[in-house]
Amino acid sequence: MKADKLVKKAHELAGPFRVTSGKDFRLKDYRPDDLLTFDKEDKDRAKVALAQGVQALSDLQDKLYAQDQWAVLLIFQAMDAAGKDGAIKHVMSGINPQGCEVHSFKAPTSEELDHDYLWRCSKRVPERGRIGIFNRSYYEETLVVRVHPEILGKQKIPRELLTKNIWSQRFQDIRSFESYLARNGVLVRKFFLNISKTEQKKRFLARIDTPEKNWKFSTADSHQRQYWNDYQKAYEETIRHTATEDAPWYVVPADNKWFTRVVVAAAVIEALDSLHLAYPKVGKVQRKELAAAKRELLAEK
Repeated sequence: MKADKLVKKAHELAGPFRVTSGKDFRLKDYRPDDLLTFDKEDKDRAKVALAQGVQALSDLQDKLYAQDQWAVLLIFQAMDAAGKDGAIKHVMSGINPQGCEVHSFKAPTSEELDHDYLWRCSKRVPERGRIGIFNRSYYEETLVVRVHPEILGKQKIPRELLTKNIWSQRFQDIRSFESYLARNGVLVRKFFLNISKTEQKKRFLARIDTPEKNWKFSTADSHQRQYWNDYQKAYEETIRHTATEDAPWYVVPADNKWFTRVVVAAAVIEALDSLHLAYPKVGKVQRKELAAAKRELLAEK
């Protein structure tokens, strides 16, 4: 597929799931099993689309690295078993490892708790020319911590700052941080892999029943299902208050992994294409140097 047609297709696939303003956002308007123009028998078609997307991403990332001006930060958030790891693995499979870094954020360490909550993520923001991927992120502070507010008591925050305004303050902090990144050449795109409770249960059971998948399952994961509605509300509020033109969210259907990966690839292609990437142009002086080097090499015996 030609580059312009591929980019157009990427826009068509990613556009319906992009959220740039949370004013009227409602999570229930986004179906976890949405397939757009695909159907459940279209897996082969999706594989072709993903392969084309992976190749396009490889080409775009090469230009990003060579140009050395922009950085790209991709943030993935989801309920357990929604397929974050698989999406990252498959979509970024063609990317040069030298130009890409993945960081997974678990529960904060004692050192991290001695800093502000953005600290551990801000020091992992990718450098120019590179793609950085956050598997979970500072958004845990408006998701897990909001569902389990007792965690705040362990964060060493002065008591007088733990007011009823803390969540709106954190939304403001995050918007300001992402705006700052955008103004400094870091393109930010955020993905919420939207899985249904029914599909999550199915995947949990598969992890229990399949020996080679046992390691993926934790009883803590199933325990969190008790808070499903609380998490859905927290995600809706988070997306509503942090979706911006500079740092949009993509609410990606996650009940069908093959479609999830196609949409994520399309969104990343769309994002990189917006940067109008190109290989650096060589000036007259450099061209003369290249010509001299070529003559020298050809003259070797």
